[in-house]
Amino acid sequence: MLARESEMRLPNPMSSVPAFNPLIEQISPPPVPSVQAWARAYDGAKGPLIDLSQAVPGYPPHPKMLHLLGEAASSRASIGYGPIEGDGILREAYATHVSEVYGASLASGHVHITSGCNQAFICAIMAVAGAGDTVLMTNPYYFNHQTTLAMLGIATKLVECRAENGFLPTAADIEAQIGSGVKALALVSPNNPTGAVYPPALLAEIAELCRSRGVWLILDETYRDFLATEGAPPHALFSRPDWESSIVSLYSFSKSFCIPGHRLGAITAGPAFIAQVAKVMDNLQICAPRAGQAAVATALPLLADWREENRQEILRRAKALSDVMHSVSDWKLDALGAYFAFVRHPFEGVGSAEVAEALAKKAGVSCIPGSYFGSGQEQYLRFAFANADVDGLTMLGQRLSSFTL
Repeated sequence: MLARESEMRLPNPMSSVPAFNPLIEQISPPPVPSVQAWARAYDGAKGPLIDLSQAVPGYPPHPKMLHLLGEAASSRASIGYGPIEGDGILREAYATHVSEVYGASLASGHVHITSGCNQAFICAIMAVAGAGDTVLMTNPYYFNHQTTLAMLGIATKLVECRAENGFLPTAADIEAQIGSGVKALALVSPNNPTGAVYPPALLAEIAELCRSRGVWLILDETYRDFLATEGAPPHALFSRPDWESSIVSLYSFSKSFCIPGHRLGAITAGPAFIAQVAKVMDNLQICAPRAGQAAVATALPLLADWREENRQEILRRAKALSDVMHSVSDWKLDALGAYFAFVRHPFEGVGSAEVAEALAKKAGVSCIPGSYFGSGQEQYLRFAFANADVDGLTMLGQRLSSFTL
């Protein structure tokens, strides 16, 4: 009897431990939590932490925005499912807004509301590409775009963007990477991580290239509300007669309204593209958060002046960071725009993660290593300067000047 019980306790050679999806398992853990852990290890010896890590607004939402959110959240109209494409009131308000921004004629049928811009990217990519296909990105790239493609089994080809060209690609470099199986080109302007802004003429050239080669241009414009030029359209892509057949724009309400926790983004594309996105969205989330949609639909025209003041404030912070970096020897500001600066650190041969960790723990400056944004970026750190006010950025100069590994 004992022998039989012992035999019963032996491992079954036919059994095995369930496996994870290898496409997910191969992806590195989310980078922001590790950077935040470095910041928590800072002892405060140099003064308050200067948080230049995650791209979140460094000032609170407008009180009216909070009121609108509270009012909408307490309404019974917000508790049920809504249209997959988004509530009509926000789709119409955003279509009107985009038409004004770009000087184009867009309707609610060109808009799909999502739960944040990362979800907008996932929906857009799944609408045009699947496992085994290829999507072009720039190097450096926004890391969530790269991991999205990796977990979907979509291959990535990179177009190199160099400091001497303002971290902008050339149309020729993009064309050289377009080959069989390439379904889309994903760009970010203003760029994350570098801050580089794509000139309208360059975007027009790239759009024509994509159209001629049968490739979708997916343009993430999360930070367009913080461009330095007031009133000028970021580009004229929506004025192209054929734009619906090859151009997709992504947007986030998080930054300009200071509501990242409410997760609200938008896709602007042709109705045929929106119909494909609806299939994806129905399986991801059914509909975007409805209280946020109701609040933003009212706030979009109501808080226009406040959002312009915030744009001016971000420009002041950009100027303060530029002044600081030009006063600090050895550190080099290679790109600056919208929310971000791409900064070359002076420690040759030392990895960017090692520099960023030491900078957070020893100097109380939290930022994200350049290596998180692609290969060949070890000499860089991303500073999300919108998080810090002008006084905090002024302190940054002292911290960098005295910092040693």
